[in-house]
Amino acid sequence: MVSAGNAVVLGASMAGLIAARVLSEAYETVTIIDRDTLPDAAAPRRGVPQSRQLHVLLAQGRRALDELFEGLSDELSAAGAPQVDLHGQVHWCNDGYPMRRAASDLVGIGVSRALLEGTVRARVRKLDNVRFCPPAEATALLSTEDRSQITGVLVTPRTGAVYRIYADLVVDACGRASRSPAWLAGLGYPVPPEQRVPIDVTYVTRTYERDPGQLDGLLGALTNAVPGRPRTGIVAAQEDGRFAVALSGVLGEQPPMDHEGFTRFAESLGVPVISRLVREAVPVGSPARMRYPASVRLRYERLRRFPLGYLVLGDAICSFNPLYGQGMTVAATEGLLLRSVLPGGPDRLARRFFRGAGKLIDGPWSIAVGTDLRFPQVPGPRSARVRLVNAYVHRLHAAARTDAVLGAAFLRVLNLVDPPTRLLRPAIVRRVLRARRNSG
Repeated sequence: MVSAGNAVVLGASMAGLIAARVLSEAYETVTIIDRDTLPDAAAPRRGVPQSRQLHVLLAQGRRALDELFEGLSDELSAAGAPQVDLHGQVHWCNDGYPMRRAASDLVGIGVSRALLEGTVRARVRKLDNVRFCPPAEATALLSTEDRSQITGVLVTPRTGAVYRIYADLVVDACGRASRSPAWLAGLGYPVPPEQRVPIDVTYVTRTYERDPGQLDGLLGALTNAVPGRPRTGIVAAQEDGRFAVALSGVLGEQPPMDHEGFTRFAESLGVPVISRLVREAVPVGSPARMRYPASVRLRYERLRRFPLGYLVLGDAICSFNPLYGQGMTVAATEGLLLRSVLPGGPDRLARRFFRGAGKLIDGPWSIAVGTDLRFPQVPGPRSARVRLVNAYVHRLHAAARTDAVLGAAFLRVLNLVDPPTRLLRPAIVRRVLRARRNSG
């Protein structure tokens, strides 16, 4: 049910577009502010420096986006993006152990960030009550005299005079560039507690022409970084008959940009299907490099004071190590959460949303951070539980070489369909222990 009033969304990337879609159902008008001139077609843009990198849309993210944008998967497929059985059509090599493949209902989409964001943006443009501002930046929050409620934003355009937009709700979806902590502090509110896990990831993506015989006819491949070999390789089929290959290193490891160096880096992974593709496939365009220093989580759910009329969403709440491909999926599920809490009205909206978002983030955060803490160089507390779980998951990977049930259980957790605790169910534990006894 649409009510009177205006909502403002800061940022026109995936999280901002998702927020605008949800808010269009509850507000008379929704205004999106972004610094970029937004392209009409699918194209990388300056305000999304990672837009040329390989992106992964996990199974849960695809489902959530289809719920928010009906028929989106089919539209992307019609544009050439392949739907991928993530268990049956991908070479997985976890901790050096090749996973046994099996058909599954875990379906992802092989799609570039530019096509996905461009398609979603086109959907949002078609909403009658959503408008995109000309390129501009929100430079301050407006509030009531007692600062208890946000009433809009001060906008600084690329050209012309500064102006104000008044709103009943402002949503910060500016990602890692979010100024919310500083803005809130300036209004006298506490800064949310921050958790930071340095990982120093450098990743390079290059695109290649896709041949049906590559990857043994499958649509993807992945090998993860492990202590002693802090390097990762990911291959994903995309639209336009291409493969995107992302090679990455953590803790200072940096993939070279030149063809020979990139190939040698791929060969060091020890996964022939990846190195053979990099060595033999025809490159399309130049490689793109990105550096990511740390995973950062801001615990807004722990604040006891927060102004009315304001929310923070997406990477502005939690920015994950990109190697796990969780960011867009978490943003999509936060969009569904926002849709569910809006009918409760503006009072305590932030408390309802942040508490729900905290619970949504707990699972993927524990996966990403717990896995990164396997590296002794990564600072952070390693509880007995973290060490035990990491050792157990390593054994699960070994057992998944021959047990497709264990591979399916792991992939359901990795795709955020099941919580991490599902891997500790007695039936799963028994299969892991049985495999260890049989191999011993």
